[in-house]
Amino acid sequence: MTYAELDTTSLPPEHRFEWWCQVVEQGVAPTRITSAHASDFAGRAGSLPLGPVQMTTMAFPALESDRPAQLVRRSDPDTFELTLILGGAMHVAQDRNETCLTAGDLAMWTSSRPYRGQAMSGADVGASRAIILHLPQTLVPLPHNRVGQLLARRLPARSGMGRILARCLESVAQEATVLDDGSSTRLGNTVLDLATGFLAQQIGAQERLPPETRHQLLLTAIDTFIEDNLADSRLTPDAIAAHHCISVRLLHQLFRDRSETVSARIRRLRLERCRDDLAAPHLYALPVYAIGVRWGLTSPAAFSRAFRGAYGVSPGNHREASRRGLSHPQDPHGA
Repeated sequence: MTYAELDTTSLPPEHRFEWWCQVVEQGVAPTRITSAHASDFAGRAGSLPLGPVQMTTMAFPALESDRPAQLVRRSDPDTFELTLILGGAMHVAQDRNETCLTAGDLAMWTSSRPYRGQAMSGADVGASRAIILHLPQTLVPLPHNRVGQLLARRLPARSGMGRILARCLESVAQEATVLDDGSSTRLGNTVLDLATGFLAQQIGAQERLPPETRHQLLLTAIDTFIEDNLADSRLTPDAIAAHHCISVRLLHQLFRDRSETVSARIRRLRLERCRDDLAAPHLYALPVYAIGVRWGLTSPAAFSRAFRGAYGVSPGNHREASRRGLSHPQDPHGA
């Protein structure tokens, strides 16, 4: 089953809030929800199965939620609810912890313990929007008593593994409508690795992760570092290895099962950025060579040769074709 999204506006106003409460109960866990907007509730919820995990996207007005002990006893999916706030503000309380969250924050709570939440919308914080990753507790290979220390706390999402995880969740949500079952399952395994790696880092338990998970996390961190530093002409295998405290030999071994080397990946990504910039009207005033410099290709001659080798046309001719509205060249990798 692929992505499915429902919107309360397709229902009569008197049924919208009831439907929303049912969606939360079925997709997350039985929860008591109240809202000042219950008489005409405007909410949207999407569900995406990702192999071993499930993702839910939500947009909704201000509300309060409460999952008391009796509801936990009645039904418990045994999940960790790892949530990325995209808009609005939220207050979450579980056990003795509580925190206030705004757009860009990550937080987590569990279905297995009582919790309370308050979502706030408004002109100052925007509409409430979130991505929820439902992690089965049995798939998190970490001491759950230590993971419990992270519940209802603001978790770092603007740097390091948190930033990588947040970017991944947003990318998957953006592409949800075009993912087939096979792609969803593969992405689910990647998301699970990123999520467990992020949690392990937060509690200092990376040694508890399976070797294949640590391998995938390192590769993901390297990929992100490369994409973030393409504009730096000093981006080389040596620099990448040094940043991640590994040897250059290990770096090349990590890429051994891929279709391109580290250097080839850097070159391809730089050329893709140059191709897009050359076709961007707001950058037409920049000289062609400056586009290359913009992405770390500081030698005009080398940039021109590499571009022609990748796309069969010079950078200048590609820009001119773009101005005339002709089709743009594609690279061999289908970018």
